[in-house]
Amino acid sequence: MIGTAHQEDGRDERATQGQVARIGAILWPSFFAACVATMVFFAIIDPLDLADIAWPHVAVSRDVGYTIGFFMFWTATMSASAFTALLLRRPPRFRS
Repeated sequence: MIGTAHQEDGRDERATQGQVARIGAILWPSFFAACVATMVFFAIIDPLDLADIAWPHVAVSRDVGYTIGFFMFWTATMSASAFTALLLRRPPRFRS
């Protein structure tokens, strides 16, 4: 009984570590890609000009424009990373 409980705890711990590693493998590369995309995009386009086009009646500062742009890029790259992780998952019958 004790060996079984310990074995189940080990499986739970490995599953949790696997989940954390999977989440990290999605978040970190997408964060890095969003940083690069933000730098490249805003080197070409001024956030104030973009805000005037997108929301002409709303006063948006450059900092808010950079922040919104970064989180939009991060969401897009995170979605791509998550979809890749989903495609790379092994079918249930092959999981151990």
